[in-house]
Amino acid sequence: MKLLSEPLPFSFNWADRFEGTLQEKGLTSLTAARLILENPPAWVSFLMRLRNGVVRWFGLKTVQLSAGESAGGFPIIASTADRTVMGFDDHHLDFRIVIDVEAHDSDPTISVTTLVNRKNWLGWVYMMFVAPVHRRIVPATLKKVSRGIHKVAVNG
Repeated sequence: MKLLSEPLPFSFNWADRFEGTLQEKGLTSLTAARLILENPPAWVSFLMRLRNGVVRWFGLKTVQLSAGESAGGFPIIASTADRTVMGFDDHHLDFRIVIDVEAHDSDPTISVTTLVNRKNWLGWVYMMFVAPVHRRIVPATLKKVSRGIHKVAVNG
């Protein structure tokens, strides 16, 4: 696994964040990431296969929904008990998915933050199509480990 020098891009021009209450106490961020991403709903798997087929035509990286040094096909860049950072850099954009788990005595919380640095026109066009679908996929996959999911922030 190639580690990037910086887990988070120093600048980003698109972001969103969803959070919810964990259904199970004691989950690490990496365990939560794998639960969320490795067995997505069938419609999400279909959309990812469709996305991979389309982006190949443009020479962009594909995401393989598999386990290993990744969670749901997204390379793991850094991980601690309470934060896992995944993502990669491509010629059109850099992106990071940040899964944070905050353990509270009563209701532990989980958040999924997506940060994107669109580098050129292809990155901007790509996100124009991906963003609306992304904002449906994240809450749908987050339901595997949490309840009371809500959008916290959007910039993009």
